[in-house]
Amino acid sequence: MDLRRRPPKPPPSVNNTNKNPNGSYPSYQPTRSSDDDRLRSIAPPPKASDALPLPLYLTNAVFFTLFFSVAYYLLHRWRDKIRYNTPLHVVTITELGAIIALIASFIYLLGFFGIDFVQSFISRASGDAWDLADSIDEDDHRLVTCSPPAPIVSVTKLPAPEPIVTESLPEEDEEIVKSVLDGVIPSYSLESRLGDCKRAASIRREALQRVTGRSLEGLPLDGFDYESILGQCCEMPVGYIQIPVGIAGPLLLDGYEYSVPMATTEGCLVASTNRGCKAMYISGGATSTVLKDGMTRAPVVRFASARRASELKFFLESPENFDTLAVVFNRSSRFARLQNIKCTIAGKNAYVRFSCSTGDAMGMNMVSKGVQNVLEYLTDDFPDMDVIGISGNFCSDKKPAAVNWIEGRGKSVVCEAVIRGEIVNKVLKTSVAALVELNMLKNLAGSAVAGSLGGFNAHASNIVSAVFIATGQDPAQNVESSQCITMMEAINDGKDIHISVTMPSIEVGTVGGGTQLASQSACLNLLGVKGASKEAPGMNSRRLATIVAGAVLAGELSLMSAIAAGQLVRSHMKYNRSSRDISGATTTTT
Repeated sequence: MDLRRRPPKPPPSVNNTNKNPNGSYPSYQPTRSSDDDRLRSIAPPPKASDALPLPLYLTNAVFFTLFFSVAYYLLHRWRDKIRYNTPLHVVTITELGAIIALIASFIYLLGFFGIDFVQSFISRASGDAWDLADSIDEDDHRLVTCSPPAPIVSVTKLPAPEPIVTESLPEEDEEIVKSVLDGVIPSYSLESRLGDCKRAASIRREALQRVTGRSLEGLPLDGFDYESILGQCCEMPVGYIQIPVGIAGPLLLDGYEYSVPMATTEGCLVASTNRGCKAMYISGGATSTVLKDGMTRAPVVRFASARRASELKFFLESPENFDTLAVVFNRSSRFARLQNIKCTIAGKNAYVRFSCSTGDAMGMNMVSKGVQNVLEYLTDDFPDMDVIGISGNFCSDKKPAAVNWIEGRGKSVVCEAVIRGEIVNKVLKTSVAALVELNMLKNLAGSAVAGSLGGFNAHASNIVSAVFIATGQDPAQNVESSQCITMMEAINDGKDIHISVTMPSIEVGTVGGGTQLASQSACLNLLGVKGASKEAPGMNSRRLATIVAGAVLAGELSLMSAIAAGQLVRSHMKYNRSSRDISGATTTTT
């Protein structure tokens, strides 16, 4: 390996302006021979593989062959010794040489797999060994160049980050930002330390921009009540997202008219739902029924045996014990009312699904507290019960599940309407026969072919998500809330069409969580379901669930008509495509 010392620094008189055209310095030479200088100027950077007597690939082949050959030989020798009862520690000269060869080849192969590390380590060590007393500056690195500069290759670079637009912070806030960056003050503790949520968000935002080098310009900070989300909606805020809210309607449902708020960034969605509302309104509106209202939670517990787990199942599902368990459960809230308990067994594990009414709240926290009360009560009769988790996914929350599709979760709603044939032709631009056939082949047969679970519809999740975001619901619960089967049937000798949507697990509330925020509260107020019902507990949340189902019905009717009439692509090209010229915003850096 040819390791050579770096040339010393130039004298003080040598500066950047005295460089030669090729980037090297003029003829300042230390006391060295010309041969050394010539070799130093053409020598490539040292590599670990330079120390090998053979080319790297030949050396690798030799050691691989040696390792496996010697290993094979020793295994056969040891097998023979075991067969003839010869002590293993008695070795011949040949076997000793084979062992040494095995160890040597193993060490080489171990070093080979780490060759990049070894090479970089040796290169770094060789440079440091000659320059322990020298401090290298930028000019020194240019002196070290030993090979001609590499040819310039045009490469595509990542777009440069947006320039950071920083606020002019007061001196006190500037000190806090520095403390956050230095780790002295945790970012999550700013609200409690400062007592001002807006100021905490501003300081956190500034620290985030500095640590990431990325601008948050365009993400609004002002105009939001950060006090309202403290401890309930969002942690460590740095701003808020703006989502446009459109209105579909009026939706004529159960004799009442509703203007349905939909928060979405998808073009055509509000317009399409609005058209469905119009067709339903002209035809006399829709009707809805709440089939079931009960939120669920299912802990998983474990016993030493399956028999013992089965005893818990029989105890919980016995009608004789239900009243006692209900009293224990209902202590958690004045609105919580235990409805039923179902238990399923998987080996020695028991999954217990509690269902209860929760008033106008969506009720996840409420039912969880009730379940905790029951589990503590059960320890008297089942001291050997090991509670693995308060949720065992038999609930099932925020996941597509057959148990929700069959048993229901939250509000189970069916909504229906009869659309007259002339309305189908004039407003929806299609025919009754075409709608019925498309629904059968797309929503029913097509979803079955796809193996869908609760997805026997055209786009229920579109409407559910938009209404959920606008009214402060949990967007993640769109997963089970969008489970829906859309049915269409020709009636009155094929002149009119009966359409219905059945949604077994709409999970909504009008109190708690995001429903308390100003914008979401305004949308609930628009629907007339803001806060808790003064007439009967749970009435507002049930009405909101029927409105969701009614909006889904309108959206299904309109989209299916667009597909049947061949208008889907044309309408999306018209309403869901931006006409703004953004070519100037596109830059390519080479």
